[in-house]
Amino acid sequence: MDASATEQSSSPTAPVISSDVWRDIFLWRRKNLSLSVFLTSTVIWVLLEVYHFNFVTVVSWVAMAITTLLFLWGNIRKLLGKVPPNMSGLEISEQSALEVANACRGIVEEVLKWMFHVSVDRGWFVFVQVVAGLLLLSYVGTVFSLLTLLYIGVMMGMTVPVSYKKYEDKIKSGGECLKVKSRRFYDMIDDKVIKNMKNKIVKEEKEKKIK
Repeated sequence: MDASATEQSSSPTAPVISSDVWRDIFLWRRKNLSLSVFLTSTVIWVLLEVYHFNFVTVVSWVAMAITTLLFLWGNIRKLLGKVPPNMSGLEISEQSALEVANACRGIVEEVLKWMFHVSVDRGWFVFVQVVAGLLLLSYVGTVFSLLTLLYIGVMMGMTVPVSYKKYEDKIKSGGECLKVKSRRFYDMIDDKVIKNMKNKIVKEEKEKKIK
């Protein structure tokens, strides 16, 4: 009993990539990992979009390369009389799988809540903004493929947070100025267009009742 407990406690656990690690990658605090993500995304996009390689072909090549390197590495260590490499740390732990599942579920829930919030709780101005944004996104989807959009998203994730952190004060001041101008434009439209339309409708209804 004690031996099995000791064996379980001494067995290595699989590393879990936390949100702090992803934050460090996107903020370039871990430059090796950030550069790896950047180069890997670029190579995949170039192979699939520029040279039009098939996705299954690229995955097969990568898998063959990794398998060959691991095979050579393990056999060279055996020939040199060293202990074979321990690959137990490469397994996906139950905790990692649950974290990924919970993250996906949280994203879906937030999207549904946001859609309900925009459709029911917010005013027409926010609703028009959202619809215009979705129309723009649908147009962008006709121009770029899904892989290109994902690549653009990765590149923006690797550059926008760093730029925002560097120029945070200027961006905030510009955002406040844009927000004030947008609010003035909204008030102007509301006064000159919406209220006039409402008054006109009310006036027509009164005239109909009088007749």
